[in-house]
Amino acid sequence: MISGKNYIGNKKSSKGNKTYRTFDPNLNIATEWEFYEASSEEIDEAVDLATKAFSEYKNYSGIKKAEFLKTIADEIEALGDELIQTYVKESGLPEGRAKGERGRTMGQLRAFATLLEEGSWVEATIDEAQPDRQPMPKVDIRKMLVPIGPIVVFGSSNFPFAFSTAGGDTASVLASGCPVIVKSHPMHAGTGELVSLAILKAAEKTGMPNGVFSNLNSSGIEVGQQLVMHSGVKGVGFTGSIKGGTALYKLANERKEPIPVFAEMGSINPVVVLPSALNEKSEDWAKQYAGSIMLGAGQFCTNPGLILGLKSETFSNFTTTLGTEISTLLPSVMLHPNIHKGFEKGKQNLSSQPETSVVASYDAAAAPNFAQQKVLRVSGSDFLKNPTLHTEVFGPFSIVVECDDAKELETILNALEGQLTGTILGNENEVKEYTAVVDALQSRVGRIIFNGVPTGVEVCPSMHHGGPFPASSDSRFTSVGTSAIKRWVRPVSFQNWPQESLPDALKDKNPLGLTRIVNGLHSNAEI
Repeated sequence: MISGKNYIGNKKSSKGNKTYRTFDPNLNIATEWEFYEASSEEIDEAVDLATKAFSEYKNYSGIKKAEFLKTIADEIEALGDELIQTYVKESGLPEGRAKGERGRTMGQLRAFATLLEEGSWVEATIDEAQPDRQPMPKVDIRKMLVPIGPIVVFGSSNFPFAFSTAGGDTASVLASGCPVIVKSHPMHAGTGELVSLAILKAAEKTGMPNGVFSNLNSSGIEVGQQLVMHSGVKGVGFTGSIKGGTALYKLANERKEPIPVFAEMGSINPVVVLPSALNEKSEDWAKQYAGSIMLGAGQFCTNPGLILGLKSETFSNFTTTLGTEISTLLPSVMLHPNIHKGFEKGKQNLSSQPETSVVASYDAAAAPNFAQQKVLRVSGSDFLKNPTLHTEVFGPFSIVVECDDAKELETILNALEGQLTGTILGNENEVKEYTAVVDALQSRVGRIIFNGVPTGVEVCPSMHHGGPFPASSDSRFTSVGTSAIKRWVRPVSFQNWPQESLPDALKDKNPLGLTRIVNGLHSNAEI
């Protein structure tokens, strides 16, 4: 089924003259699939189609869009083993991970469908007129969220399903009423094409306009750059490196009409180990964190890359146990030789810093593209002096920081860049005792965890997956959970508008049965 072509709406296209192949990191060879780089002409066609589709799709009811999303989930599932085996071949990730991630992807699509069926996410707000108000009459004002236009979504390397072609960005964009142009990730373009076919089949089945979805291939940065700069594109979703995300952000702001870029980027996810955690379950935490650092070859954006504690014999024992536990685990394959090279380079860079010492290092021979884990140790004062130690190493790597006291720990947390997550290990009484430490951590993160590991992101309305820069480009928004839809909409107020011409969400009779704010009070009743 894999053709290697681009999908401009429902049409296959191969107008470019440059091709590339994906790679099997387990076998350390290129796959048999050849993909055509999207041409400038194809980019224009995709954006033009999306613009035309938007004029129709933005007015579709929540029920109709929900049917589309649920059908996409069904069609992804219907792809069966071919999709799973393609995912495994292009990523090196195991079959169990592939099936789990596929389930998460279908769950995301269905969660947004449920959101659309209920409908109150549009935040309909009504303030009725008061013509007799003195000294000045009050006009009728009504407000709701509306979609902004065609959106470009960049597939991510480390989640070929959940953060790529039909992942959270695409699901939230389609739910909002915006068309999607996916810039497929070159490491799993075959997986992306199969998922694209599922989306297009669902679009046909549910009567969506041609151009509501397109999929473009590219092995380099040129196609992505052209898409971001295209005047017809109105927003960007990105999951990847700080370098890539900031480059897209700068491009988008250099346009004649700047557009929002919602980028989820780098994070070292600090973990604060308070004394009670060491007294009560030190070995258990050491074992859990060894597994968390190694999970998925360390290729999670929530990987715990920084562990901080107060200098003591118990913290030293915890660090030793962590090193022992992680040394017993076998390396696993990374997504691509380039990612493995980046891991080795980052690991070497931080290991060469003179202040560090080695806690654990897997130095036995490993197959090509397999990540050999490492844990370093450094004092709090040396960590503060050397910003290089703050750098994310994408892979199974972490640094343990020994702080002289709670004040130094607080100072370090305040000096950190923005993070996706922060974790506190301890007990409830200790949290009250270390309020300054907790506050410092909370100020740097988008999600603060108590007694857990950061790897694993629940998909639910309360999840916030984002954080202060450089964890994300806008800490107010999440890329996981149904609140992600708010990235692709803007508020519009309707003043003194005729009832019959108002959107259904704002009409007096409330035909959609939404919960709205009417004259300052929540209500789902007619006015």
